Amino acid sequence: MNEFGQIAVELIVGYIALFIMAKILGRTQITQITPFDFISALVLGELVGNGLYDANVGLAQVLFAIALWGLLIYATEMITQKKKELRELLEGKPVIVISKGKILYDALKKTKLDLNQLQHLLRSRNVFSIREVEYAILETDGTVSVMKKAPYEQPTRKDHNISAPEAVLPVTVIIDGEVIWDNLRENGWDEQWLKKHIRHAGFESYSDILYAEWQDDKGMHVQSY
Repeated sequence: MNEFGQIAVELIVGYIALFIMAKILGRTQITQITPFDFISALVLGELVGNGLYDANVGLAQVLFAIALWGLLIYATEMITQKKKELRELLEGKPVIVISKGKILYDALKKTKLDLNQLQHLLRSRNVFSIREVEYAILETDGTVSVMKKAPYEQPTRKDHNISAPEAVLPVTVIIDGEVIWDNLRENGWDEQWLKKHIRHAGFESYSDILYAEWQDDKGMHVQSY
């Protein structure tokens, strides 16, 4: 039982340490992961994993290893923000793979990207034919940014001289039968206001509502289970 208790303690502490480290290092570790970020995340996970099942590694050693590795990653992030040369070395830099409608084969070879992979990345941007592309840039996180040729670009309101209303952000007020009180408070609303609009939509109880949102120009949108 002591062994299982020790594993539980190390796992919980490791979980908390990794959570804190993720907060410190920032969201880009997940949303814009580079090869270096991927390796650092693997090592952090491996440090906790090894500490769980290695009898010679205690909780103090696990925390020390996580703290030291996190400090190294944090220092690296700070340095790369100030030194452009190191940033390119560790994170890479965007590479143009299609220029003026022409596939740059040398750029594909340099980035180890084949045509099938390029087509897949383009389809993820709703581009199903290379002939539609004016420029394509392979980003450091492995995604591709696309500028279409003029005939294939979506027309905008400005192109048609159509006036556009001011954009209004909808506010979620109920999810899975639970009121999002923080959203109500931030917008200066109270429960009386919410109940009024919920009743107007034909509902009496929050628990009957799967999702509800308010938008100033459209009012309350409510969906039941």
